[in-house]
Amino acid sequence: MKFERELLKGVAPVVVLEILCRGAMYGYELSEAIEQRSNKVLTLGRGTLYPLLYNLEAKGLVTAEWQEKEGTRKRRYYSITSKGKEQLASQKREWEQFQNAVNLVFGLVGPRAVPAV
Repeated sequence: MKFERELLKGVAPVVVLEILCRGAMYGYELSEAIEQRSNKVLTLGRGTLYPLLYNLEAKGLVTAEWQEKEGTRKRRYYSITSKGKEQLASQKREWEQFQNAVNLVFGLVGPRAVPAV
């Protein structure tokens, strides 16, 4: 299933930060982890993933360092920062509110208290 570009664009930073909470990864590895964790629903190609990672790095939400492991070529590993973890927690709260509101509109759930952000 392919999602509209703008929809994926909005959720991609949160997804990347969430996956990086599990440990440092290089780009291809991160892309594969996202695809696997989403049951192949979310896919981020290089043209989407790397600009996103550079943006997150510029904002101080992730750091990157080159590493060379024996038998492999040099790879740039990305890690979430403490600022990134704070941002992720905030975005997850916002996402929950957003998801609850959309579910209400779609009639998927009855009204319930939605925590304020």
